Amino acid sequence: MITAVDTNVLIDILEPDPIFGPASRNALKRCLLQGSVLACEVVWAEVAVAYGHAVERAVEAMARMGIEYSPMTSEATLEAARCWYHHLEKGGDKRRIAADFLIGGHASKQADRLLTRDKGFYRSYFKKLNVKTP
Repeated sequence: MITAVDTNVLIDILEPDPIFGPASRNALKRCLLQGSVLACEVVWAEVAVAYGHAVERAVEAMARMGIEYSPMTSEATLEAARCWYHHLEKGGDKRRIAADFLIGGHASKQADRLLTRDKGFYRSYFKKLNVKTP
């Protein structure tokens, strides 16, 4: 089982968030026991921002957690574009950033499921994606 992980789950663990942190940590542990856990370059970049000038620490933290770096394929990127276009075509909020669609496209094409706290968004736009929440 390959699980893609969303930024919000990792930030919950790394900060640590007193409300969401324990559930996110336990969910990540379960996913690691069931197979591999990976994150696309968007998630890596968003996590690295939390470390400011010490981005090397973000890489170390991801490695300690067992998160693999998984660059997006062109197929995943185009899936993200299709879903983002559909969102805009339906009159969706133009402020919804591309990063969320890229994370969903990556998970839908390069993993078996996505671990995220934002289940509503991903279930709305990536209908076939198996979404797991903490």
